[in-house]
Amino acid sequence: RNLIGKGLRCLLDVPHKSGQEVYGNAHHSSGRFFSQSSQQLGEKIPSLLIKSLEQPPCHFPAWNIQINRSFHASPSPQAAPVPLFWIIVKPAQKLFAIILGRSIRNWWKALPPNKRELFKESARKNKWKILLGVSSLGVVFVMFYFTHLEETPITGRARLLVFDKEHFRELSQMEYDMWMEQFKGHMLPETDARYQVVERVVGHLFESNKDVPQVSALKWVIHVVDEPGVNAFVLPNGQVFVFTGLLDAVSDIHQLSFILGHEIAHAVLEHAVKKASLVHFLDFLSLIFLTMIWAICPRDSLAVVGQWIQSKLQEFMFDRPYSRTLEAEADKVGLQFAAKACVDVRASSVFWQQMELAETIQGQPKLPEWLSTHPSHENRAEHLDRLIPEALKIRESCNCPSLSGPDPRLIFRLNMQHLLESSKGRELPNSTKQDPSKPKLDFPHT
Repeated sequence: RNLIGKGLRCLLDVPHKSGQEVYGNAHHSSGRFFSQSSQQLGEKIPSLLIKSLEQPPCHFPAWNIQINRSFHASPSPQAAPVPLFWIIVKPAQKLFAIILGRSIRNWWKALPPNKRELFKESARKNKWKILLGVSSLGVVFVMFYFTHLEETPITGRARLLVFDKEHFRELSQMEYDMWMEQFKGHMLPETDARYQVVERVVGHLFESNKDVPQVSALKWVIHVVDEPGVNAFVLPNGQVFVFTGLLDAVSDIHQLSFILGHEIAHAVLEHAVKKASLVHFLDFLSLIFLTMIWAICPRDSLAVVGQWIQSKLQEFMFDRPYSRTLEAEADKVGLQFAAKACVDVRASSVFWQQMELAETIQGQPKLPEWLSTHPSHENRAEHLDRLIPEALKIRESCNCPSLSGPDPRLIFRLNMQHLLESSKGRELPNSTKQDPSKPKLDFPHT
């Protein structure tokens, strides 16, 4: 279950409950954050949505759309989907490579010295044949890679696709069943105000982007989970899962629209298939190096260390950078989806600045970006700021109402400035031992 989820889930890697409590406190300071209690949230969301619908720049025109709310499980396939088969046999492949490499090492140790010399001499005589064989193997891998490249929808970027998309949709149906089993006692009913907000946002995004074939091809089914995690994800078959913790963390309907547009972009761009394809291709290549490590290392302990180093190099040089690339691509396309839906796209970068603020207040250590599968909040906000001018042009081309009022990015910066000045004003008069040039940040709760 964990392996399947790893290959498919597109999650927002953001703080959880402690971050939400911070936002609950910050609500009184900036006037832009939701309250944390579910009762208050149920009262506030309808008014938030109505205000967004009635006043620019939050004008959402009415639409006529039917969202599929019922759960239609696909008939059980006759055989396991191909991706699931490879996920299951992956440990067996690694075990086979380890046994093969160890057997080669033991065979070499058991050879008498004279036979070893004969073997080395034979290898020297046939070095060109060996080199040709290795080169041919490399050419096969290169040909396999380039013959399995396809064009990404919308962006046009080349992507590696090893698995059939239909097989992968069967696998996503299995993961959907897994999630429904896990959250069966936490699903909000359709009458809940929070469910209705998500439904209207997703419906509006769909209606505004149905000219995109990949958007209109999927049946978007909404699930709102009563969990504190700041999470949202969309499965490749169009199942949308939103946690109530995310509804607590966003400031307004525009931020929620962008986040859901981002998650829809993951499904439309088929990022789950792309990530699984790359991981499968790299894992297959790594079997060769794994065999060599266990054959060359004189002891099992050294081979284990070499195997660990190899896996970490693959993770930090290929897997995680590729995940960050997919996240940046989903941000770009999700921002375009939001712009076509007449959302105030300027609010997108503010959300990640808020997440950065939450981590600062919590005192969470800042890890280097290369250690994460997602871009840092700061870099993500900067990337979105660079994309916003283009998104505003898309919004204008869709005949959206003009944006009125101050830029939400400016409001956030002014609020931050006010918080910093307030904390300095309180800390400096009372501080006798602290260096005045380095005031401790203590954000007010009121």
